[in-house]
Amino acid sequence: MVEAWNRANAVLCYGRAGEISTNRREEVELTALCLRILQAALVYVNTLMLQEVLAEPGWATLLIPADRRGLTPLFWQHVRPYGEVRLNLGARLKIGGTR
Repeated sequence: MVEAWNRANAVLCYGRAGEISTNRREEVELTALCLRILQAALVYVNTLMLQEVLAEPGWATLLIPADRRGLTPLFWQHVRPYGEVRLNLGARLKIGGTR
């Protein structure tokens, strides 16, 4: 899992070969904190998506306890790191149905 997240860091720190390329304490701290916030947000949204999928009755019979233990919300293959991403901050994500 750590290697998968290291690949994500390489995408996020593009142009620096995936490294925090400074020796200024404030910049290193800021970069590390931004990565932690991004990771926490990603895990939160992924957890909501996993819960929605696993709530479907078909998955209850397919997954055994060992499969459920192997699930992790720290995946980022669905993230679009480059290009234009349009955000609508006036609307909520449609995860978990209507509230």
